[in-house]
Amino acid sequence: MTTRCVMKCTRCLLRLLGQSARPTLPRSPQHVDVFVQAVRRFRGNKGGPVPAEFVGEDPGKRSVVAGDPFATEHKNKASFAEALEVFTKADVRRRGHVEFIYAALKKMPEFGVQRDVGVYNRLLDVFPKEVFVPRNFIQRMFNHYPRQQECAVQLLEQMENYGVMPNVETKVLLVRIFGEKGHPVRKYQRIMYWFPKFKHANPFPVPHRLPEDPVELARFSLKRIANDLDAKVTVYQTPRTDVTESGDQITLPHVVGIQSPDQMRLLGKHDPNRPVFVEGPFPLWLRRTCVHYYVLRAEPAPPGAKVEEPYDPAERCFHYPLQLDLDLDRDFGDMETFDVEDLDEGPVFGMCMTSRGDQVTLNRWISGLQESNPVLGHVATVFRLQAGPSELQAETRRDELPPEEPEEEATEARRRKN
Repeated sequence: MTTRCVMKCTRCLLRLLGQSARPTLPRSPQHVDVFVQAVRRFRGNKGGPVPAEFVGEDPGKRSVVAGDPFATEHKNKASFAEALEVFTKADVRRRGHVEFIYAALKKMPEFGVQRDVGVYNRLLDVFPKEVFVPRNFIQRMFNHYPRQQECAVQLLEQMENYGVMPNVETKVLLVRIFGEKGHPVRKYQRIMYWFPKFKHANPFPVPHRLPEDPVELARFSLKRIANDLDAKVTVYQTPRTDVTESGDQITLPHVVGIQSPDQMRLLGKHDPNRPVFVEGPFPLWLRRTCVHYYVLRAEPAPPGAKVEEPYDPAERCFHYPLQLDLDLDRDFGDMETFDVEDLDEGPVFGMCMTSRGDQVTLNRWISGLQESNPVLGHVATVFRLQAGPSELQAETRRDELPPEEPEEEATEARRRKN
């Protein structure tokens, strides 16, 4: 009797607890419908799992994140910053931030912000803060969150490639994201150590933005090639469009040349019986821009006809001594003579740049040189012209095609296959 009463009391107690643990449904009919819809969305069906959706979720917010945020018509700094802001406000947890940063690094040259340190700092601000900071030495030793650290290092390497100097804001963001001992912070420290040392190491720097005018670009390139500061740049022809008597329009290219006083003196002493040669085009790369130039040169003089002029004693100096006698202690292993190959390629009398490297255009350059070098009127000029840039591209495309198989070999291959 006592046992039955205890079991009955236990069942009643469990029944009461079960009723109190049941969720209370909303009493209004609108709230009931919303609750039933939410439950149905999480249940799925027999066909397979269905992704969970929240009632009242804005479908347009997901389409912004899933689509390409950089697919805009106007590509400038403002549109790039707007794409970063859209991604930052779309999700608080910043899901997919690594893929987004990699995509943004590739799109930066198209938007013209690859040399803006502020844009790189805004990209670093996309990372979640104080999430990837190692909490102990074990996490620091095993490269805590390696994918995110590698992405940040790649961002700093792109800044290094474009010559962008990080600032204090960059360091503050890296410390907040990865801690003071992370790999991105170490990369930042290396950049700040080496960049000031090599920033002005090149005595002849090339500007980031080259002149858009072809004449100014040719003037800058020829001055960079010339080894004499006294060399004079002359514009023989500017690019223009002329109308012929028949009414046809002819576009004339630019012709810009350079010649130094020493080259004029050598050309004046040139033997009129020996011809001069116009050779080219030769490529010259200025960052990612390739220009071509032509040279006016002569063959080296025969060994018997070469006359060495005596040096002026006033030109002797310590850096270029004519004769240096030093009594040095020699060992048995020292060689008395050195194998030095002296190659004489002949003198160069001038250089020019033009957008059209045909013989007619280069004749305009030679005619302009005759005004200051009358000896060219008595010297034969031979043109040794190679294929220009357009012809070289056409030949490259032709070489990329697969070679045609001879008919006899093709027939033999079909017979063996059968």
